Amino acid sequence: MDALDKIMDALFTPYRERVPDVGKIIRAMQSAGMIEKESDIENDHVAFRTLGVPNLGIASFEKIFLYYGYTKEDPYFFAKKKLNAYWYSPPSPNYPRIFISELRVGDLSADSQQLIHKFTAPITSDPVDKMDLDKPDQVGTFFHQPLWDLPTFAEYEALAAESEYAAWVIYNRYYLNHYTISVHQLADFSTLEKFNAFLESIGVVLNSAGGTIKVSPDGLLRQSSSVAKLFMAQFSCGTVHEIPGSYVEFAERLPLPEFRDLPKEKLTRAHRREGFEAGNADKIFESTFREQTQKEK
Repeated sequence: MDALDKIMDALFTPYRERVPDVGKIIRAMQSAGMIEKESDIENDHVAFRTLGVPNLGIASFEKIFLYYGYTKEDPYFFAKKKLNAYWYSPPSPNYPRIFISELRVGDLSADSQQLIHKFTAPITSDPVDKMDLDKPDQVGTFFHQPLWDLPTFAEYEALAAESEYAAWVIYNRYYLNHYTISVHQLADFSTLEKFNAFLESIGVVLNSAGGTIKVSPDGLLRQSSSVAKLFMAQFSCGTVHEIPGSYVEFAERLPLPEFRDLPKEKLTRAHRREGFEAGNADKIFESTFREQTQKEK
């Protein structure tokens, strides 16, 4: 296993344990004959959430993946949610794309800014710069180590009232937000309509924000996602409350117009729609928002 494989494994193992839908979906896919083993699934992309403050955010976090050969691609801006984002193409097609978003903390109210800075102000240098990026074990540990103290439940709720994204990051930190199953690779379930019907048949609750299937204007990138699983979170005040964790996304990338007549077995990643779509991503973010997660109860 090379270094980048080790890093991906360090990300995915705790995520799988914390998000019951992951194992549930994989086992059901095996039972339905879609895949023989988990590694048959093509991971379209993984996503992370960060805070746009000094020494953190995209400028810090992206260093890890740039070091391992990823290429920074298109920027995205989400005005209503006060977010910036970039996606990163992998060094080879067997690795997932990376999507990193960042809260525009300076666009929040003074109270929310003050609350976030209470947690992040002690971070006076970039924590990524302190790592030996040649040691994948260090990098893997970094994704799960606490960079700031846990909030009280009142602080969490105060942030959530203005930005549910902010509240998610303050508690979950750099935890893997989601990974993505490429449904176009599945023989008999290669459209989101078929795959979503399969998911609902096994009891997976889907994010309905903007419609169950989010479609790019060119019609070539189609995405859906599960609703984030709720888990019992312990806050610094000692109380325990149910809050949203991570979720699973599903992507269907259609062939580009010039390749649509190619037989499916000859289609590669290079022949399909690349990148992301801000309109789709805007609604996928809501997989952790209360309007969606309350459906899990």
